[in-house]
Amino acid sequence: MGIRLGDLVERFGGQLVGDPNLEVTAIAPLDTAGASHISFLSNSKLRALAAQSGAAALILSPLDDPTVAATYEGARIVTTNPYAYFARAAQYFASLTDHVPPAGVHPSAVVAETAVIDPSAHIGPHVTIDDGAVIEAQAVIDAGCYVGRNAVIGEGTHLFANVTFHAGCRIGKRGILHSGAVIGTDGFGFANEGGVYIKIPQTGRVLIGDDVDIGANTTIDRGALEDTIIEDGVKLDNQIQIGHNTRIGAHTAMAGCVGVAGSAKIGSRCTFGGAAMVLGHLEIADNVHISSGSMVSRSVLEPGQYTGFYPLAKNAEWERSAAIVRNLGSMREKLRALEKTIKTLTEQQQ
Repeated sequence: MGIRLGDLVERFGGQLVGDPNLEVTAIAPLDTAGASHISFLSNSKLRALAAQSGAAALILSPLDDPTVAATYEGARIVTTNPYAYFARAAQYFASLTDHVPPAGVHPSAVVAETAVIDPSAHIGPHVTIDDGAVIEAQAVIDAGCYVGRNAVIGEGTHLFANVTFHAGCRIGKRGILHSGAVIGTDGFGFANEGGVYIKIPQTGRVLIGDDVDIGANTTIDRGALEDTIIEDGVKLDNQIQIGHNTRIGAHTAMAGCVGVAGSAKIGSRCTFGGAAMVLGHLEIADNVHISSGSMVSRSVLEPGQYTGFYPLAKNAEWERSAAIVRNLGSMREKLRALEKTIKTLTEQQQ
């Protein structure tokens, strides 16, 4: 099914250079796009590739447009944020072919009598919904999910197959929980007495705001006493661990395999690269950006980009550097002794 460029611009804005009646059927990468595709340029380093693209139309910025237009012959949609425009256009394309599940409860689902399910919600096969759970309008719960006692699934939220959403937890509107996500497991709380660990009951909840995406096999622990809180618009990739009593501010995004220990407080609009680690009880300000693989071992109270790993190098070079780092302490002592000797000799000569 084709979409007119004029319809895209009418819906999402931007300046169209070209035929508004030209139809495109899909979005494709610059290097593989064909005569029925629209593509986008969000990285100026790829201007040359864009200029040679076979796409029928390009989405690009006012900064890149003059250079690309010199050789590119297709239509162009010029917009200040091509990547965001691409995202919205991709959502629109996907909506045209999306399968909308029918409202209702599958006969194989197990639903407690005290659960409240909006008539417009879809409950798939082999779902278990416990006592007092509330499933709001247009929610979609796919096969094999578990929704615990007194949990709340907000309007338009989608639980993909085999999500576990434990007792008392809540998620707001338009959330997405991908397969294998587990919300509200016990936090890692134990007291040590004479070398023996004593479990601390985890009686808090997980409270999740609106428009939150949670990736496959990501786990969010419930709080020990207070709640674990995920604010509006947070985006969590696959295989992330969020410890108990953590708070993540609005519109923060974390890439795969990030780990956040308990009671960390993370601000709004932060980003965390893959495999970044945050120790417990730390505070991270708004607009902080942590590089991939970094270890955050202290609070970060000022916005900015932070990196906490040694740069990649050939193994032999890395071993030499590591040996130098190990010897810095003794080198410092030798330098201090040398400075003391020089000072003594200088004083003797005066």
